[in-house]
Amino acid sequence: MLFHSSIRKELARSFVATMIVLVTVVMTMTLIRTLGMASRGSFNPSDVMLVMGYTVLTFMPNIMTMGLFIATIATLSRLYRDSEMVIWFSSGVDLSSLLRPLLRFAWPVLVVIGGLALFALPWANQQIEDLKFHYENRGDLERVQPGQFQESVDGKRVFFVEKSQLNEQSATNIFVATTDGGKETITSARKGHTELIGNDRFLVLENGQRLESTTGKSDLKISEFKRYAIRVAQDPLAAKAEAPLGTRTSIELISKPTLAHLGEISLRIGFAFAALNLMILALTASRVNPRVGRSGNFIFSLLLFQVYLNLLSLGQNWIASGQINFLAFNLMLHGGVMSVGLLWLAQQNYNWHLGLNLRKLMQPKTNAEP
Repeated sequence: MLFHSSIRKELARSFVATMIVLVTVVMTMTLIRTLGMASRGSFNPSDVMLVMGYTVLTFMPNIMTMGLFIATIATLSRLYRDSEMVIWFSSGVDLSSLLRPLLRFAWPVLVVIGGLALFALPWANQQIEDLKFHYENRGDLERVQPGQFQESVDGKRVFFVEKSQLNEQSATNIFVATTDGGKETITSARKGHTELIGNDRFLVLENGQRLESTTGKSDLKISEFKRYAIRVAQDPLAAKAEAPLGTRTSIELISKPTLAHLGEISLRIGFAFAALNLMILALTASRVNPRVGRSGNFIFSLLLFQVYLNLLSLGQNWIASGQINFLAFNLMLHGGVMSVGLLWLAQQNYNWHLGLNLRKLMQPKTNAEP
C-alpha cells in the first residue's frame, strides 16, 4: 500500500539521520569523559578509544529509543505541517491506521534494543571493568618507566631501572629501596627479570649488592649476591571483588531472582517497552496545527521521554529495596503508559470531547409539549 510504504520510507530516513546526530553527540561527550578518566589513572591511556567504544555501546539502548521517538515525532509533525495528513484523512485513512506501518517499521528496532539491553550492555560493562581492573592491579614493575623512580602500590618499595626490555620483562642497572618492619634495605643489581612462581611474581636480580639497616640503629649489613629474588606481586590472578550488577549477564540475574537482580532486569527489559510506548505516544503527541509552530510538541515530547526513562531508574531502586513488586511496577508503568497512549489515540481518532459530553449529561431534560 502506498500509504504504508511512504510512511516507512520517511521514518527510515528520519531515524538514520537522528541516529547519526545522537551517536555523534554521545561519542563526543564520551570521549571528553574518557580522556578525563584516563588522565586520573582510571585505565591505560592507550585504551581510550576502546573504552569509549564500549561506553557508547552501553548507551545504545537509550540512543535507539530516543532516535525512534524523535524520528516518529519529526515524521508525523512534518506530515501535519505540510498538510499531507489532511490529504490522507480525506482519502479514508484514519489516525489509528498509522499504527500498522509504525509497528512494521519499528519491530526490528525494538528487537535490537531488547537484545542490546539484555546482552550487549552487560558485556560492554564487563569489558570496561576488566580494562580498569587490569590497569589498576598491574604489577609494580609494570608501572616502572626507565629513568624514573616509581613507588610500589603499598608504598613500601621504590624502584628504579636504567633500561628496560618490556617484551622480555627484564631490565638493567636496577635499584630497589625497601622499608618494612623497621628495617631499611637498599638492593642494586646489574640486571634482573621477573618470574612467575606459583601464584606470586618475583623480581630475580643477578650480580648485585644488598645493604640492610635498622631504623634508629647504627648497624649496617652489606652482602653481595649472584642471584636474589624479591616477591613483587602476590597472586596476580586473584579473583576480583563482587562484580557490579551492570556487568552480570541477564541469564545470571534471572537464575538468581534476588531483589537487586529483579531491579536490574526491570531496567533492561524496560528499554524495549519504553521504546514501544513512546512510539505510540509520539503518534498522538505529533498532531499539530499547521498554523502553529511545532516547538511546543518537541519540548513536551522530550520532557515525556526524560520522565519515562527516569521512572525506569527509580523503579530499579524501588524493586531492589523491596518497596514495590517487580510485576506490579512493570504493569503499572508500561501497561499504564500504553493504556494512556491508546486512549489518547482513540480520543483523537474519534474526536471524543470529554467536557462537551459532561455538559450534555448535566443538562436537564425538558419534555416536549404536545
